[in-house]
Amino acid sequence: MSLPGAPAVAPGVPSSAAPAAPGGPRRVLAVTKGHGTRNDFVLLVDPAGEVALTPGAVRALADRRGGVGGDGVIRVVGSGHLPEGAAALADDPAATLFMDYRNADGSVAEMCGNGVRVTAALLERHGLWDAALGDLALGTRAGVKRVRRVAPPAAAGPSGDPWYAVDMGAWRLPGGDAAARAGGDAEVLVAGLPVARPALSVDLGNPHTVLALAGEDELVAADLREAPQVVPVPPAGTNTELVVPLGELEDPVLGTVGRVRMRVHERGVGETPSCGTGACAAALAVRTWAGAGAPSTWLVDVPGGTVLVTARPDGHVELAGPAVLVAEADVDLGVLEAADR
Repeated sequence: MSLPGAPAVAPGVPSSAAPAAPGGPRRVLAVTKGHGTRNDFVLLVDPAGEVALTPGAVRALADRRGGVGGDGVIRVVGSGHLPEGAAALADDPAATLFMDYRNADGSVAEMCGNGVRVTAALLERHGLWDAALGDLALGTRAGVKRVRRVAPPAAAGPSGDPWYAVDMGAWRLPGGDAAARAGGDAEVLVAGLPVARPALSVDLGNPHTVLALAGEDELVAADLREAPQVVPVPPAGTNTELVVPLGELEDPVLGTVGRVRMRVHERGVGETPSCGTGACAAALAVRTWAGAGAPSTWLVDVPGGTVLVTARPDGHVELAGPAVLVAEADVDLGVLEAADR
């Protein structure tokens, strides 16, 4: 993973490694920068569980001016090195690798749909998964996610990037049938919009609150530089999705496909160009509001591109979209640790 001319390093460096002597070799951590519809991440491969990611180290890595820059940090670690990974292994013995995901503010998150796809691309690059041999089983704090390579749908437009589909698992409405019938179970006040709007809570292993807007002019006017005010206040916080339904279209392979446009404020991050679980939540909320006969497949347009969401008959939801690895770098651990103090 090293850049030409840089010191050769293993994918991970133990946090307990002794500091370099003055004038001695640099201590470096090899990382990769990648994104899924411009939801970007700093990724590192640490099969032996040697890298300790403190909240400060995560913030330093994710810092867009003093670090590598990203909406989050993903450490791929051997599942046996984390209690959550051991639980994933017990659930699925094929899940030998675990996606240890952190938000840019250093907080631990359950998982990230865009991040799962980018992690799959990283594992392909490292030879740790061969898509031709079958699905990837990846442990996360929201359960084991299975990933496969897919062709981009024609309705999404041309794409030169590889696409991956992720079984995101079961989804649910925390408010149950009553929330579905009422159309919502929360109210959200967004800066730039005049009044609070009704919204629907959707759980995909992490929390989401989805509100529909009257049109794209409101979507543009919304100010997501600050977190929307959600009532009742979710105990673990929430990601907030603003959506505008765009009707339906016909795809030669997928049949009738719904389409929505979305912006998102991610807890612990702020507004991001995309959110995978947020796209799923947006599609599922609009499908719920549409009622019987609504399509099961939805294209979700986000500022960073387009993803495909499918509500499956088994109660799971699948997310498909591109994943791009854009750079590899060696991070100076001395600088990182100084920023962490």
